[in-house]
Amino acid sequence: MSSPVKVGLISLGCAKNLVDSEVMLGALTRDGMALTTELRDADVIIVNTCAFIEPAKQESIDAILRAGKLRQSGRCRALIMAGCMPQRYPIELQKELTEVDAFIGLNEVPRIATIVRDLLNGTGKSVYHSGAAKYVLDASAPRLRLTPSHYAYVKIAEGCNHPCTFCSIPRIRGAHRSRPLADVLAEIRMLLAGGVKEINLISQDTTSYGKDIGTSLSALLREIEQLDGDFWVRLLYTHPARWTDELIETMAQCTKVCRYVDIPLQHINDKLLAAMRRETDGRFIRDLLLRIRSALPEVAIRTTFIVGFPGETETQFSELLEFIREAKFTRLGVFAYSREDGTAAAKLPGQLPARVRRDRRDRAMATQQAVSRELLRGMIGQTLRVLMEREGEGRSTMDAPDIDGKVYVRGTAKTGEFVAVRITGAKEYDLKGETMR
Repeated sequence: MSSPVKVGLISLGCAKNLVDSEVMLGALTRDGMALTTELRDADVIIVNTCAFIEPAKQESIDAILRAGKLRQSGRCRALIMAGCMPQRYPIELQKELTEVDAFIGLNEVPRIATIVRDLLNGTGKSVYHSGAAKYVLDASAPRLRLTPSHYAYVKIAEGCNHPCTFCSIPRIRGAHRSRPLADVLAEIRMLLAGGVKEINLISQDTTSYGKDIGTSLSALLREIEQLDGDFWVRLLYTHPARWTDELIETMAQCTKVCRYVDIPLQHINDKLLAAMRRETDGRFIRDLLLRIRSALPEVAIRTTFIVGFPGETETQFSELLEFIREAKFTRLGVFAYSREDGTAAAKLPGQLPARVRRDRRDRAMATQQAVSRELLRGMIGQTLRVLMEREGEGRSTMDAPDIDGKVYVRGTAKTGEFVAVRITGAKEYDLKGETMR
C-alpha cells in the first residue's frame, strides 16, 4: 500500500485568509492526504497568499521563493500559489514565478484536493481562475482549524461594497455576500460543542452582514446570545459608516458579546476622509465614538489609521495625532500608506516619499504608546475576566487574538479556562495580574 501524499501549507495574511487555509486543509485530509509542518517532507507545498498591501505581497513572494528551492532540491513535486495574489494577478504571476506549478484563485478553495491530484497525475493546469470571487463557505465545508482549541474564527460574509480609494479588497474578494444566518449558527453550535470559548466574527465588512439577505448583524448577535454555554463573542472588521443605533443597543443588551469594538477609522481630517471615500467625516466619527461609549461604558475600542495618504500635510497629520491623544483608543494600529495598483488613490497627486510615510507611522505609534501606557496603568487594582491562552498568559475582552495585548497571570489556571484576574501591573500594551480563587 502506497503512503499518502504529504502536503505542507503556509498561511499568510489575515484571519479571513486563515479560514480559507483551514478549509483547504480540511478538504485535503478528507481526501486522504497527510499534512506535515516540515516542508522538506512535503510532496506538495501550498502557499496561501495575501495581496492587501505591498509588504504583504512581498512576504507572499518571498515565501514562494523559499518554497521554490525545495521544489528544486527536495521531495516536493508540486508548488501551488493560492489565495489573494493569484486571484488578483493570475497571468502576471505565471510569467514571473516559473517555479510555481499552479496558481489558484479564491473560487477554487473547495476544489484544492482535486487540483492537487491532477497536478501529481500530470493532468493539471498552470492557472485555476474562474473570474470574480464568488465562493462563500458554509457550515458543511471540511475544516481543520489552525487556532488553539479554545477560540475560533467564524467568517460570516465575503467581499466588500465600499468605495475606499486606497483599498484593493473589492477587486480581490468581490462584492459583499453574506452567509445565511442559520448556517452561521450551525457552525457556531459545532464549535461550542467542541469546547470553543471565544467566537470571533469576521468578514471584510462585518457590519454589513445580512443586508443582502434580509437580516442583520444585530439579529445574528441576538441569536448567538440565546445559545447555551459559557463563551464570549467578538466583532472584528466593522466599518464606521455601517454602525447603527440598533447594533449599539444590541451589544449593550447581549451579555455574551465582548465589550470590544474593532472599527478602522483611517483618519480624522475631513479632506482626507473624503479623498479616501470613507463615507464618514470627523464629526460623524466623534459622534459615533460618543454613542458607543455612552451605551457601553467599559468598551475597549480598537482602530487603525493610514498615515502618509497622498496629499496629507504635516498639519493634517498633526490633527490626527491630537485626535489619538483626545480619543484615547484602547488599541490602535497604524499603516503607512501603500500605493496599490488599480486603486483610485494610486493616481492621486501628492504621493509622499516612503521615508515620510514611515516617519509618520512611527510618530503615530509613539503617541498611542503613551496613551496605552496611561490607560493600562489606570486598570491596576481592577479585576478582569481572562481567557487563558497557555500557562501564565491569557487575554481579556479587550484583547483580540494575535493583534492586541496579553494578560500575564500568576496563579493556577488551565488553558482555555475563564478566570478572574486582579491586575497588579501594566506595561505599554500588556497587563500583569494574579488569579482570584
